[in-house]
Amino acid sequence: MKPTHAALAACLLSAAACTPIGVHERNIPLPGHAWEARLQPELTFAVTDTAAVYDIFLVIRHTDAYRFNNIWVDIASRSPGDTAETRQRFDLPLADARGWTGSGIDDIYEHRIALYREPVRFRRPGTYRVRLAHLMREDPLRHVLSVGIRVEKPKP
Repeated sequence: MKPTHAALAACLLSAAACTPIGVHERNIPLPGHAWEARLQPELTFAVTDTAAVYDIFLVIRHTDAYRFNNIWVDIASRSPGDTAETRQRFDLPLADARGWTGSGIDDIYEHRIALYREPVRFRRPGTYRVRLAHLMREDPLRHVLSVGIRVEKPKP
């Protein structure tokens, strides 16, 4: 590669590295691979583009030893400037008749489950807070490695 081509490639790569890709994902590892009901991870993410729409996913990683084919979660969210939380309950499938629906490596499975059928629009810029709690009868909920939230702009 000629020196001018190398410099151009370096500039393009550095510009691409600074371009926001419109994705935020944060996962919280669970101690002892068990999710206790009293452990309610709180996650935050910033929204600057209120004209855009976003897909929101629950991310859960578990081992093959997880005993259920679903998970019930309570998601409490708070918008910037609000003092009250909005709470929603979700019954999210993790398996079907063929087995686990997430992607797997060895005996670990990851699921990215869309929480809404359509992308959502955030009304205010700022930091949003989300708190996750499981609503399963088993406590602690064993063989759950981590839980989190993924917020991304839909792919065109």
